[in-house]
Amino acid sequence: MASWAVAALAAAVAAASFCATDPLRLGSMADFPNFEAHPVDLPSPSEIPPHTDANDRLRFAEILHRGEIQGPESVAFDPRGRGPYTGVADGRVLFWDGERWAHFAHASPFWTAERCAAAVRASPADYHADEHVCGRPLGLRFDRRNGDLYIADAYFGLSRVGPEGGLATAIATEAEGVRFNFTNDLDLDDDGNVYFTDSSIHYQRRNFKQLAFSADPSGRLLKYNAKTKETTVLHRNLQFPNGVSMSKDRSFFVFSEGNRGRLSRYWLKGEKAGTVDLFAILPGFPDNVRTNDKGEFWVAIHCRHSLYVRLLSRNVWLKKFLLSLPIPANLHFSMLIGGQPHAVVMKLSPDGQVLDILEDSRGEVVRSVSEVEEKDGKLWMGSVITNFIAVFDYAKAA
Repeated sequence: MASWAVAALAAAVAAASFCATDPLRLGSMADFPNFEAHPVDLPSPSEIPPHTDANDRLRFAEILHRGEIQGPESVAFDPRGRGPYTGVADGRVLFWDGERWAHFAHASPFWTAERCAAAVRASPADYHADEHVCGRPLGLRFDRRNGDLYIADAYFGLSRVGPEGGLATAIATEAEGVRFNFTNDLDLDDDGNVYFTDSSIHYQRRNFKQLAFSADPSGRLLKYNAKTKETTVLHRNLQFPNGVSMSKDRSFFVFSEGNRGRLSRYWLKGEKAGTVDLFAILPGFPDNVRTNDKGEFWVAIHCRHSLYVRLLSRNVWLKKFLLSLPIPANLHFSMLIGGQPHAVVMKLSPDGQVLDILEDSRGEVVRSVSEVEEKDGKLWMGSVITNFIAVFDYAKAA
C-alpha cells in the first residue's frame, strides 16, 4: 500500500472518536461475506461549493425534548399547522400535542408497546435488533388536501394513515416484482401521486452503514400512481438514494444520492419530462431535502467528505480489502466522517445555487442532521441518531 494511503488511513483511525457515542452498533462487513465494493464518482474538490459557515451558527440552535425521543429523522406539521410529528426508533410516529408526545401512528402490524417502545427505552443501543418487526418510519409527508399522512417505513414500504392516526395501511411494497428493502423518503404532487426512494435492494436500514461503505448501486427512484394504484421505477442504479422534494411550481422534484454527494432533478413537465439531470453538487453525505414556501431547498448533510472517503472512492481494491477485515462498522463509519460527527445544512435556490450554509463543525450542539423543515422562520432539525429535535431561529439570525 502506498505511503500516502497508509498515512491517510492512520489519520482517519486516530480521529475515530465517534464509536463511543454512536447508538447503533452494527457488526462489520465480515457479516456480509458476499458483499461487493463499488466505485463512487465523487465530485472533485474543485467542483464542491467553497461555502462554509465561519460562525458555526448551528451551535446556537435550541435543543428540544432531549431524552424524550430517539432518532427523530423526519419532522412534519399537518395542514392545520399542528405538530411537530416525527418518526422514532421504536417504530412509531409521534405527535407533539403541546404538552407531551402522543402515539399517532405506526406502519408495522406487529407493533406492540411491550416489544418495541419498551425495548428502545430499556436499551437504546440495541433497538435496531427489532426494527424489521417494529418498523422504522423515515420520511413523513402530509397530503394537504385531506390531512392523510404518508409514511416511508424502511421495512413496511409506503404507507398511509388518516388524520385520526392508528395503524397505517401499506399502499406499495414492491415494484417490478422486487420488494422494497429500504424505503426512505417521499413527496407528493398535486394529484396525490407519490415519488419515493428505495435505498437498496440488498441492505436494510439497520445495515445503513454497510450500505454506505459498499456504495451498493441498487437503489431505486419510484412513483406510486394514485389513480391506478401501480408503482413504477423511474430511475435505477442509484447509490443510496434518499431525500425527495417537489419544486414549488411542481415542474420537477429533486432527490439526493447519499454516496455520490449530489442532488439530481427529475423533470415532470415540459420538454425534459421524464429525464434526470444534475441539480447541485454537495460537500458531503446528503439525507432528506425539504422545500420552503419560497421554493428554496433545505438539504440536510450528515457531514463533509473526509480524506478517507476520497481515498476509498478511487481505490476499490483498497476498499474491498479494508472492508473484508473484521473491523467494527462503527470504526469504518468514524473514518468515513473524519472522526467527528458534524452537522451541515445548505439552502439552495430553485435552480440549485447555494444561498446559505449552516454548520456545527465540531459537533458541539447539533452533531447530526437528517432533515430540515422550515416553519415560520425557524428550522426544525431531526436526526436518525440523536435523542432530540434542534430548532434554529433562522429569521432572527438572518
